[in-house]
Amino acid sequence: MRLMIIGLWLSVPVLAGVKVGEKAPDFSLNDENGQPVQLSDYADKIVVLEWTNPECPFVKRHLKAQTMKKLSDKYKGKVVWLAINSTHFASQSDNLAYKQISDASYAVLQDQDGTVGRAYAARTTPHMFVVNQGIVAYAGAIDDNPNGDKTEVVNYVDQALDALLKGEAIKVSSTKPYGCSVKYK
Repeated sequence: MRLMIIGLWLSVPVLAGVKVGEKAPDFSLNDENGQPVQLSDYADKIVVLEWTNPECPFVKRHLKAQTMKKLSDKYKGKVVWLAINSTHFASQSDNLAYKQISDASYAVLQDQDGTVGRAYAARTTPHMFVVNQGIVAYAGAIDDNPNGDKTEVVNYVDQALDALLKGEAIKVSSTKPYGCSVKYK
């Protein structure tokens, strides 16, 4: 029994990833139309990275509530929003369908081999990162409502973006993400 537990523990991938305050790993990924998007093209901007998987019940719940759409629309023109799908079996056409269903005005990027997800240690969908001028300023959950049952919800990404745009310090810069595990290869 002990060997089985040790074997299971050793088989769990360790994701070190980037931490708040560190330089955000640059990447170039194709969007839902096959066009390359490179993070460093937005080096002087605030960028939200949203790890997503259209099949995840947590993502579907936020899709139904339009959490990401409303937030990305609120900050349109002030913030660059990019969704990243690191699901190893997802395709460009899956991402295009997701973008249409979600009515997202932002790109859905394909990270099929999981290189970018692992560089960020993205663990769940959704898992959110806010990058400010190339530095990770926030990492964690979208909000404090993993069960979807709260009426008063604290949206951590909204708070982080609001603080950054006002030139203030982010009060909560790291939280535990919740959702489905990222389906790495």
